[in-house]
Amino acid sequence: MGSESLLLRLTAILVLGVSAQWLAWRLRFPSILLLLLVGLAAGPGLEFLSIDPMLGELLAPLVSLAVAVILFEGGLTLDWGELARVGRSLGQLILVGMALTWALATLLAHRLLGLPWEIALLLGSILTVTGPTVVGPLLRHVRPKGAVEALANGESIVVDVLGASVAVLVFHALDSGGWGQGSALSTVTGLARTLAAGALVGSLAATCLILALRRHWIPDGLQSPIVLALVLGSYTLADRWQSESGLLAVTLIGFALRNQRRVPIARIVAFKENLRTLLLACLFVVLAARVELADLRAFGAGEALFVALLILVVRPLAVGLGTLGTPVTTRERLFLAFLAPRGVVAAAMSALFGARLELEGAHHLAPLTFLVIIVTVSFYGLVAPLLARRLGLSDPDPQGILSIGAGPLARAIAQVLGREGVAAVLVDSNRDHIAEARLAGLTAVHANALDEEAAQHLPLGGVGRVLALTPNDEVNSLAVLHYSELFGRRNAYQLAPRSGAGVSTELRGRFLFGQGRGYAELARLLARGFQIRATTLSETFDLASWRAHHGPLALPLMRIDPGGGLTVFTDESEPEAGPGERLIALVPAPPEESEENGAAPKGKGKEPH
Repeated sequence: MGSESLLLRLTAILVLGVSAQWLAWRLRFPSILLLLLVGLAAGPGLEFLSIDPMLGELLAPLVSLAVAVILFEGGLTLDWGELARVGRSLGQLILVGMALTWALATLLAHRLLGLPWEIALLLGSILTVTGPTVVGPLLRHVRPKGAVEALANGESIVVDVLGASVAVLVFHALDSGGWGQGSALSTVTGLARTLAAGALVGSLAATCLILALRRHWIPDGLQSPIVLALVLGSYTLADRWQSESGLLAVTLIGFALRNQRRVPIARIVAFKENLRTLLLACLFVVLAARVELADLRAFGAGEALFVALLILVVRPLAVGLGTLGTPVTTRERLFLAFLAPRGVVAAAMSALFGARLELEGAHHLAPLTFLVIIVTVSFYGLVAPLLARRLGLSDPDPQGILSIGAGPLARAIAQVLGREGVAAVLVDSNRDHIAEARLAGLTAVHANALDEEAAQHLPLGGVGRVLALTPNDEVNSLAVLHYSELFGRRNAYQLAPRSGAGVSTELRGRFLFGQGRGYAELARLLARGFQIRATTLSETFDLASWRAHHGPLALPLMRIDPGGGLTVFTDESEPEAGPGERLIALVPAPPEESEENGAAPKGKGKEPH
C-alpha cells in the first residue's frame, strides 16, 4: 500500500469516527452503534479500509495502549465515597456475577453455536466485560435514584479490569497449547500474580505522580503529556513484568488521582476526556472494519437465541445471585438485571484474540462479540429508561434541582427543598462550601461543574432542572448553557447578572426570583438574618396576606403544589401561589420565636404552615 493511500485511509478513520460521534450526538443515539456501523460499512461493506495491511504488527500494541488510556479514564470516574457506600453489594455482584456469566455464556456458546470448549470458554470470559464507555452514557440518560447508579458504574469499571485479565489468561493458556489438566489452577494463580503486579506498579506510579504534582515539579503546560506518558509507561512496565497486569495498574492510577485531595487535576481530566473521545472514535471503526462479511452473513437462529439468552436469562441470574443477601432492593435488582451492554474492551479483545489464535472456531470470536455489542447496546438503550421509570427509579417529570454552587444561598434553598421531599444536589469547586453542605446533611459533590463530562459523576436521580447560584455571572451563564443540553433551556435558571455584566440573551438561562435580585442583594439579606422558609397558603392566608405579613423585602422563590410539582419563580412573570400550595421564600427572621414551631411575631396573626 502506497504512502498516499495509507495517509488517505488513516485520515478517513479519524474523520469517520468523529463524524459518527457528532451524528450520534445530534440524533441522541448511542454513539457506539454508529461507530460500529460506520466501521462495518467502510470495512467489509465497501472494502475501503483494509486494517491488517495498513497497520500490520502495529495493530495489537496500538489497540492495547488505547484500551489502557480508556481504563485510566475509567479509574478517574471512580469515587471512593460512592464505592464505600455500596462496597459489599458491589464486591458480591462482581465476583458472583462474573463467575456465573462466564460459566453460562461458555455453556451456551458450546451447546447452541457448536464452538469447541476452548473457544467457548474464551468467548465466555470476554462477554463478562461490560464497560463504562457504554454504561456511563446510559446512566446519564436514565438518571436513576439511590445506590443503583454507583453499583452499575462501579461494576462496569471493575469488571473491565478483572474480566479482561481473566480473558487474557485464558487466551495465553490456549495460545501456548497448555490448556488441560491443571490449567484452572494455573489460571487462578496467574490472575493472583496479575492483580498483585498491577496493584504494585499502579500504586507506585500514582504515589510518584501525586508527589510530583504536590511539589510543583511538573509545570502546568506539561501535566497532561507527562501523565499520559506515565500511564502508558506504567502499563507497558507492568505488562512486561506480568502479562496483562497493566490494565489494573492504569486503573489504579486514575482511581488514586480521582480520590486524592491535595492537588487539582482539572487539566488532566479535560485532556483525558478529549483523548478518550478520539481513541473511541478510531478504535471502534478500526475493529469493526476487520470483521469479515462472510462471518456476518453466517449468523442465524442459533446466534439470535444465544444473544437472547444472554440478555433474558444469564444477566438476570447473575444479578439475582450476585446481590443475594445484600441491601440491594428488588427494584434495583430488576434494573441491574437489564443493564449489561458490552463495550470497547470486549470488542478489542475479541478482535485481537481471533486474529492471533490458530484454533478451530477462533475466527468466530470477533463477529459474535460485535453481534452481542450491537444487540445489547440497542436493547438496553431502549429498555433501561422505560424500566427505570416503571420501577420508580427514575421520574418521568423529575422535580429536583442541581445547584451550581454550594454557598450559603444554595445550601439554604437545598435544606428547605429537602424537608419538602424535593431532591437537591449541590456541586462546587470550593471544598469549604462542599464540607459545610455535607455537614448540613446535603448531597454535595466537589467538582468543576463546567467540566465537559462532570454530569456523569453527579447523582442526578430525581433532578430535572439546574439553578446557577454562584456569585460569578460568567460561570452562571456558562453553567446553564452547558446543562441546557441535559435539562433543556426551559429548566435552566441563573441569578440575574450585575448591571452592565453584558450577558448575551443567547448565552444565559432564565433569570431567577425577579429582576434585580442578583447574588449580591440576596447575600446581603441573608447576612441581615433573612431566612428561607416554606409556608402553606390557604383561603384565609393567601399570597396577599403573606406579603402583608412579611413586608416588601420578602422574596418568593418557588412554590410546591399539592401533587409535589415544583415551580421556580423567574423575572418573566409575577409569582403566583394558591390555597394548598407551599410557598418557599426569603423572609425576615421572626423577632422572637420560630414560625416553624407555629409561633407568630408579636402583634400579628399566626402564619399557617
